Amino acid sequence: MTAYQQSPGPSFLRVLFVSVSSSSVQHRTFDYGFLLRISEDARRGEALNEYLSSRSYLAGYGPSQADDEAFALLRGPPHQQHVHALRWYRHIAALQPQMNGQATDTTKGKRMQPPWCPPDGTELPKLRLYNSLTRTKEVFVPQHGNRVLWYCCGPTVYDASHMGHARSYISFDILRRILMNYFKYDVFYCMNITDIDDKIIKRARQNHLLEQYRAKKPSASQILQDVLTAREPFQAKLAETTDPDKKQMLERLDTAVTAALTPLQGAIKSGTADAVLLDEAKDLLSDWLDSQFGCQVTENSIFSLLPKYWEEEYHKDMDALNVLPPDVLTRVSEYVPEIVEFVKKIVDNGYGYESNGSVYFDTAKFGASSGHSYAKLVPEAVGDQKALQEGEGDLSISADRLSEKRSQNDFALWKASKPGEPSWESPWGKGRPGWHIECSAMAGSILGASMDIHGGGFDLRFPHHDNELAQSEAYFENNHWVRYFLHTGHLTIAGCKMSKSLKNFITIKDALAKHTARQLRLAFLMHSWKDTLDYSNNTMESAIQYEKFMNEFFLNVKDILRTPTDITGQFEKWEAEEIELNKSFYEKKEAVHEALCDNIDTRTALEEIRALVGQSNAYVAARKAAKLLPNRMLLQSIAQYLTDMFKTFGAIEGTEPIGFPVGKNGQNTDLESTVMPYLNVLSDFREGVRKIAREQKVTEVLQLCDAVRDDILPELGVRLEDHEGLRTVVKLVDRETLLKEREEKKKLEEEKRRKKEEAAKKKQEQEMAKQAKMKIPPSEMFRSETDKYSSFDDTGFPTHDAEGKEISKGQTKKLRKLYEAQEKLYNEYLQSNQNGS
Repeated sequence: MTAYQQSPGPSFLRVLFVSVSSSSVQHRTFDYGFLLRISEDARRGEALNEYLSSRSYLAGYGPSQADDEAFALLRGPPHQQHVHALRWYRHIAALQPQMNGQATDTTKGKRMQPPWCPPDGTELPKLRLYNSLTRTKEVFVPQHGNRVLWYCCGPTVYDASHMGHARSYISFDILRRILMNYFKYDVFYCMNITDIDDKIIKRARQNHLLEQYRAKKPSASQILQDVLTAREPFQAKLAETTDPDKKQMLERLDTAVTAALTPLQGAIKSGTADAVLLDEAKDLLSDWLDSQFGCQVTENSIFSLLPKYWEEEYHKDMDALNVLPPDVLTRVSEYVPEIVEFVKKIVDNGYGYESNGSVYFDTAKFGASSGHSYAKLVPEAVGDQKALQEGEGDLSISADRLSEKRSQNDFALWKASKPGEPSWESPWGKGRPGWHIECSAMAGSILGASMDIHGGGFDLRFPHHDNELAQSEAYFENNHWVRYFLHTGHLTIAGCKMSKSLKNFITIKDALAKHTARQLRLAFLMHSWKDTLDYSNNTMESAIQYEKFMNEFFLNVKDILRTPTDITGQFEKWEAEEIELNKSFYEKKEAVHEALCDNIDTRTALEEIRALVGQSNAYVAARKAAKLLPNRMLLQSIAQYLTDMFKTFGAIEGTEPIGFPVGKNGQNTDLESTVMPYLNVLSDFREGVRKIAREQKVTEVLQLCDAVRDDILPELGVRLEDHEGLRTVVKLVDRETLLKEREEKKKLEEEKRRKKEEAAKKKQEQEMAKQAKMKIPPSEMFRSETDKYSSFDDTGFPTHDAEGKEISKGQTKKLRKLYEAQEKLYNEYLQSNQNGS
């Protein structure tokens, strides 16, 4: 038996002899006998190499006994020139450590991959939200995988939407977008419209009665008489009011009425001032008309026209603010049957009771029952009668209504309608829904027995949201109707409380007349969504400057990306500066992520973004100073990331990959690619003209080039930036922004010119005063100051003060310095006159 046949596996030197005259392959074993006949190591290696040069061998298998015996004959590796023998020798040598003790099982000598160890990794931050139910930040865990059920309290539509509404709905829009587009949750968002409410009923009646009053065209004397009559209960109410904010509001109204009464009383015969009085006293008069005739208003359509109008205006405002519409919108007027059924079940479950046609929630029984707790959000507010009565509504806190309840802490689920109120059929008689029940019934109909998030304003926590929780958990017999309660912070105006009912508010339309929707949103992003936000000039100026800072970065990156280059030229070598900026880029992305995980802290996120842009600007400036182009791909990556983040925040609309859209409402999304080629041609042509004009010193042409930059192109929304030694930068900017910049520039130039003129005038006056002073001989300079001095020596130097006392040595020393200085000036004057003559 040959050595090959004795091997349990294929030979490492499995010789394949290929016959030239035949296509068949014959396997021959390794015949190493010829090596035994050679004694010299060098000759043995040469012979082995020659033998292997005409044969092939397969690596990767265990060596045979023939391989081992041939390897033992060699006392060291063959010379490097014997490549075939050397390759074979190295294979066998590499396997020698594995062969010790394993001669009976050569398969264990296979070359194996080394073991692999996974990296330790780092723990990623988890999203935490401030939950009003625990008053702490809790890890957010949806109940149904990735799906998030969210209900938000909508507006009570009886007047114009104001910045208080914007505070809540922009903030929740930001949170909603971040959960959907950044954290990738599948958010189902439901919101209500309150179109049945005490405030709506009263305002609708007042408007209706005032319109009827105007239609009768009363005389000036009749208006005067009615206003004076209406003023009596109004002033009584003013005297009784203790709330400082309400009292201030009533005092403002009374002052306005008084101011309108005075001229009317003087011009009663002419009848020219009746319209002024009606406008100023309409609130006072309509309230009086409602108290007299409100119970006679019975047509339900009167109560639906007002909320329908203001709901439409609300949606227009939300669209203008770029607030996403809800997935589902519910109106109380459309859910009255569901509300009736909801109330019935609460009564059936033992937590509600009927009284005089109204139904009330039994807070004591609910709180005493197993598994339930009343006022989860603000337990310390239980018993606050002021808050409870505000929650019941102005039309529902009369003495007879309050006496119907078993406890003053109980609240209305269903209200029996009184004359002058809309009504619907129910098992308890004609009535209307209570305020709190609407949200429970509508949210329950859409979202079921439990939702992930419930949102609303901070001032709704008690009693509204606490009552919602109680009646919903009484209906579903659970204790988790809401998992996470989010409340947006208050909004103040220049530090003062804002309230629609106090007539101290700024409408959204008024705010949008002064600032853009993006600027308002940036102001909100720069503050915590759960804390008080002060809407003031300083707040808005900070937002405007942030927007300008970001916009300039985007415009600069766009300009860099427009620099001509071929495809391969886009990929430039990274030096230390690029590596450092990219490292910072990823650090800032991580910091932004951590901020958003921390209760969606957009304020910190925007500060991290500001820092990243600052570092990018410094990098660009350093490259330009060195006459080098910045790295296009790196800046493009940073700009696209920032653009995506601002799209996530709702601060950028449209599909542009980089920066803020040009034009109003993002209408001109393709403006850049459309007009920029033409603007670049114009810019290059202008630069050529300027170069020739400078060389030829043609000032008029240079002035025309400046006029194109400063006066003509800004009107078209184009900014040219000339840089010494570099090409002109072309930027597309909103026309209004450029015109505002131009006006500010003119103001600065005018201020600079004015200060320059004032400085020149002051210098001239000082020179004239100096000239006049030089003409005074030193002997006369003190003699005119008779209020200070009474005696002088022969040179005109004072010796005694006004009271006849001799001047002290210290004072004499000071006066001597002044005397000598004047003497010097006077001599200069005499010398200049002599030279002049």
